[in-house]
Amino acid sequence: MQRCLTLTFARHRRLLLRQTFATVHCQQSAAMSGLLINQPKYSWLKELGLSEDNPGVYNGSWGGSGEVITSYCPANNEPIARVTQATMAEYEETVQKTREAWKMWADIPAPKRGEIVRQIGDALRKKIKVLGSLVALEMGKIYVEGVGEVQEYVDVCDYAVGLSRMIGGPMLPSERPGHALIEQWNPVGLVGIITAFNFPVAVYGWNNAIALTCGNVCLWKGAPTTPLTSVAVSKIVAEVLEQNNLPGAICSMTCGGADIGTAMAKDERVDLVSFTGSTHVGKMVAMMVQDRFGRKLLELGGNNAIIVFEDADLNLVVPAAVFASVGTAGQRCTTTRRLMLHESLHDSVVERLAKAYKQVRIGDPWDPTTLYGPLHTKQAVDQYLAAIEQAKQQGGTVVCGGKVIDRPGNYVEPTIITGLAHDAPIVHTETFVPILYVLKFKTEEEAFAWNNEVQQGLSSSIFTKDMGRVFRWLGPKGSDCGIVNVNIPTSGAEIGGAFGGEKHTGGGRESGSDSWKQYMRRSTCTINYSKELPLAQGIKFE
Repeated sequence: MQRCLTLTFARHRRLLLRQTFATVHCQQSAAMSGLLINQPKYSWLKELGLSEDNPGVYNGSWGGSGEVITSYCPANNEPIARVTQATMAEYEETVQKTREAWKMWADIPAPKRGEIVRQIGDALRKKIKVLGSLVALEMGKIYVEGVGEVQEYVDVCDYAVGLSRMIGGPMLPSERPGHALIEQWNPVGLVGIITAFNFPVAVYGWNNAIALTCGNVCLWKGAPTTPLTSVAVSKIVAEVLEQNNLPGAICSMTCGGADIGTAMAKDERVDLVSFTGSTHVGKMVAMMVQDRFGRKLLELGGNNAIIVFEDADLNLVVPAAVFASVGTAGQRCTTTRRLMLHESLHDSVVERLAKAYKQVRIGDPWDPTTLYGPLHTKQAVDQYLAAIEQAKQQGGTVVCGGKVIDRPGNYVEPTIITGLAHDAPIVHTETFVPILYVLKFKTEEEAFAWNNEVQQGLSSSIFTKDMGRVFRWLGPKGSDCGIVNVNIPTSGAEIGGAFGGEKHTGGGRESGSDSWKQYMRRSTCTINYSKELPLAQGIKFE
């Protein structure tokens, strides 16, 4: 009897195991088939080396054994593919390998490093359309903006190639006979790059191309909501390094969340932390880096304004304001959030803007006629609704938009709100959504003061034909922002100039001009090539 019961139980257990295995297998198959990457429409993702499950760590070899996250498409909230993030042990291993790789990279002459960066740019060119498509799929911006973002990385690579033959300091005249003063620039070492979701390719490119040319190695942590883009870009860069028999850890990557970001900020082996993101998180990063007397480069928020004077060309104003406030669904750090109109033309411009807003083509990011796509996450939709409610409570009137669009994905209407005070709390709050607050001003002094009264100081612009006003705007009593424009939008900066802002925007500078200095350390070297030992300032010590 006991033997029969035992056999019966054993058979039952085997049956349960088979059923359980079959159930799990079916669930896994269903999950895989539900991923966009497995649909014929998105087969192009595999051209970037992506699959259903992707390793989220690269340090010369691919790995990742941490939390598995799923990336979603903002246009329909469907899962694209999965990425396995880094554990802290894998972060530790990656830092060690990256620092070891620096020993080889720093010995390579700058023009030779520039040649590697040139090859990275060429490799990106070959994948520009498919990589731009991934940006549209995973971030949600329209396809032409996705391609344009990859083009920025390519352009910065081209810029860095020329820079590789120019970086360095001057030889200065010495007051002492037989002496020379040299300003020597050397790489800082390991640059930790933490990027945001809204520009998942370009911001890394700004930092990576310049940092590499200067002789640094890079460790990248992209946004947790755009991990596939981080993996795809790293694969392209890794292939170039491999083709040149260079350590892959020169450009390392660890996908992860706040744990990895915190580790980078606190890690004394990370010589420079370049952080792009919100002012709130940026402040925490800055304090952690400062606590160890480390270097930081901060690119944070912007509460950007366009000021329109009575002599402005309204045929420029309207398209500029629409592009700057609606482009990327209001998710650029340089998005126009405040539009200040002279009282004499306030009503007419608002009317023209509202008409233009209603003509903005909202739709699928891959449709070539689309000008406006979804917000990146469902949480952003909630923030949009909360901001509109606060604006109403503080005296604002919704002139255009203000509602969630009834369709799959995170779509909301681009919104114009009038009637608020210039210092209303919501006006002084950077909300990363497509809401434009229109303010009415009387004088130039008033408008300039309103521009500068917010905490951030990233981008600003005026529309006027008065050249005296233009130079007052550019001068010490004009805009206090890092980007100060005239007769163009607040967004759409070129790579040749230094990009960044003041105050709560962080003070960092990336991309062009002399921003390369942020990635290097400077030494003043005095060389005595005489047989005497004169002291500076004529001091005698005999």
